Amino acid sequence: MDHLLTTPAIAQGLRKVETRIHKLSASSMLPGITQGVDHVVTAGGKRLRPALALATALALGRAPDRRVITAAACVELIHTGSLVHDDLMDQATQRRGIRTLNADVGDDKALVIGDFMLAKAGLAAITSVSKPVAEVLAATVVELAEGQYLETADLFNRERTQESALRSITGKTAALFRAACLVGALCANASPEDRARMAEYGEKFGLIFQILDDLLDLTASEESLGKPVGNDLRQGVYSFPVLLSGVDVTLTRGMTAEQVAEALDRLRASTMVRDTVEYCRGLAADAVAALPVIHDAELADLLYGLPSAYIARFAATP
Repeated sequence: MDHLLTTPAIAQGLRKVETRIHKLSASSMLPGITQGVDHVVTAGGKRLRPALALATALALGRAPDRRVITAAACVELIHTGSLVHDDLMDQATQRRGIRTLNADVGDDKALVIGDFMLAKAGLAAITSVSKPVAEVLAATVVELAEGQYLETADLFNRERTQESALRSITGKTAALFRAACLVGALCANASPEDRARMAEYGEKFGLIFQILDDLLDLTASEESLGKPVGNDLRQGVYSFPVLLSGVDVTLTRGMTAEQVAEALDRLRASTMVRDTVEYCRGLAADAVAALPVIHDAELADLLYGLPSAYIARFAATP
């Protein structure tokens, strides 16, 4: 994954994306909103989604011009704005080892700052990229909302199915990875078939990303995770790894630290990790099979290797 981000053409494009993000972030007439957005966009993150947009455009023969850069920046603004809303819903106080926006400025201000970021991304897409790209991003925001709603509707639901969990994470996470690849393909004027193939690749990789992120919440240390472990259990989320494990855990509101620790111990003692990783390997095979013909050997190696490399990176996480 790191190789994708440090490839010269993509690394150079990401520097331009970063500049564009900050220009869009500083465009409010209200200093408080500008400061809030700056707090979020400078809080870390790998910029993986804009990197995928850049890689897709390059793989399909388009250099990262201003339209590609802006489209990639819009994808990241949508992602970051959605994180503000996620933290607000979870009442989280820490992300990536630093205080969340809602913890710093309060729930009401955090809510409108997240809204501002989503709206700004849509406005930049329609005015500075293209109508098709703006339509993709707008439809993706709808999917993000629907995916999050589905998860919220299933909180503390012991009858939640694996299919329901996959449907939720497809909307709340994988849809934006799909969009990142799709807008890169649109900017490259790719054929409808190549656009569809890149979109499928992005969605499958997005599923891997979220499933492993959910698994980390159950297996990683708090230090490596940058936030408390077992948070999904506390929130009542029967995540896909939990459902795949077959372990009968009961999630209730107000679970004590001891109850969370007991549930984590039972899950970790099961075949959850092995089964989840194997499931993700199947998704990785599907993602690679979806890729169109890529003539640039370096970019082909990067995109073909990314899903497996991400799974291997998870295996190395303490």
